[in-house]
Amino acid sequence: MLLSTAARSAIAAPGLGRCAASAIALKYSNAIYGAAIKQSPQALNKVHADLALVANTIATQSEVSAFLNNPTLSASERGSALTKFFAKLDSAAPKKDPISDTTKNLLSVLSENGRLGETQGVIEGFNELVAQYRGELDVIVTSATPLAKDVLSRLETTLKASQAGQKAKTLKVTNKVNPSVLGGIIVDFGDKTIDLSVQSRVTKLNNALQQSV
Repeated sequence: MLLSTAARSAIAAPGLGRCAASAIALKYSNAIYGAAIKQSPQALNKVHADLALVANTIATQSEVSAFLNNPTLSASERGSALTKFFAKLDSAAPKKDPISDTTKNLLSVLSENGRLGETQGVIEGFNELVAQYRGELDVIVTSATPLAKDVLSRLETTLKASQAGQKAKTLKVTNKVNPSVLGGIIVDFGDKTIDLSVQSRVTKLNNALQQSV
């Protein structure tokens, strides 16, 4: 009930931009986090494991991603496909442990509201809430090429000395490679982003040149 009530407030008019969509996803993230933690820490862990399985299935099975991101499906078509998706998840779950009713409720509400395309964003937001609950700080460092271990080690030391790092019980640094950043790095942690990429500087230069014309 809590999940359904909170999620209904996330319904918005069509045509919203990326920031609005992210805000909508976060409302669902907060809703399922609240529903799970209200039950018990064990329920939270179960939903966390369920959504990790959902995320992995989306990433590895193109037909699932296509289904979730197809806005042309009718409500009945989404419902039918979702039932098959639940069966797929149950069969792939570790020790054949079926996904929880809380997780099914989330996906059902997303389907009913035509928001299945927000699923990945919802999972990311939920994971951040779980990390906060556990005192974890996940840091994503994006670079054009893989960073050397000594560079990552120095970054980790610097981050541990930061205000956010000192509050965290554990800190995990992950290096993601994205050639489009050209050079430099982008550091994401919590709700903060530090953009030190060459691409960012190029974009700022282009904007400045356009304004001066």
